[in-house]
Amino acid sequence: MTNTVISESLKEDLERFLKKNRKADLITTYLYFLEKKYNVHPVLFIREKTIYESQDDLIKRLEAQGKLWRETEIKIQMGQQAVNEYTKKVYICPFTGKVFGDNTHPNPQDAIYDWVSKCPENTERVGGLKVKRFFVSEDPEVIKNYIVKLKAPITKLVYSSAVTGKLFNSKAAVIDDFLKNQLKPLSLVEATNQNRFQIEEHFLAFIQKHLDESKINGFFETLSSFEEFAPYVDQWTEEERQEQQS
Repeated sequence: MTNTVISESLKEDLERFLKKNRKADLITTYLYFLEKKYNVHPVLFIREKTIYESQDDLIKRLEAQGKLWRETEIKIQMGQQAVNEYTKKVYICPFTGKVFGDNTHPNPQDAIYDWVSKCPENTERVGGLKVKRFFVSEDPEVIKNYIVKLKAPITKLVYSSAVTGKLFNSKAAVIDDFLKNQLKPLSLVEATNQNRFQIEEHFLAFIQKHLDESKINGFFETLSSFEEFAPYVDQWTEEERQEQQS
């Protein structure tokens, strides 16, 4: 068994943690230590029901796999569109650029369905019927494109979320929306004490590697050498003694 090396700053973090969580057991304290030492910030990817080591790790994986955003072209018609500065959500025809705003039409989603089902430019078919494919965006920067009066139709490159399908003006906006709406931050304790979600395999290997009895004992022995942790060490020792007797 090798004692755990605990830096001065980590020791101070542990002191603050234990003063705030006086009933924390040894494993909970050890998991907090691992979180701080290895800069682990677990997140639940809600749609996949999978826990990853950090949001940065997840973003890199999704980008490498092409599962975060896609380049998409939208058409913007000339003249004034049915949107204004108060529009918060738009439904866009991908074939013509016809757009319906959430505040400029009583039933914009019904309207876009009806439009694309009759649109002459819509040549896509499934089972002989026109597809009812359309774009949706709540990004103010995308909506601004339809407020400006144009002298001629244009085509603009934007980005669609591979998770929700919504359109955004930039990759940064796709990522920002993903972070806000698709992830739930967790502590390492929460990640390990649940059974509802799977843990990404590399993160799981990290957890299994460090939740080794000899490593936990090494952590305990190191804390035992610091006088300021004596009350907590005594508490854990007594808890273990009671468990062995029961």
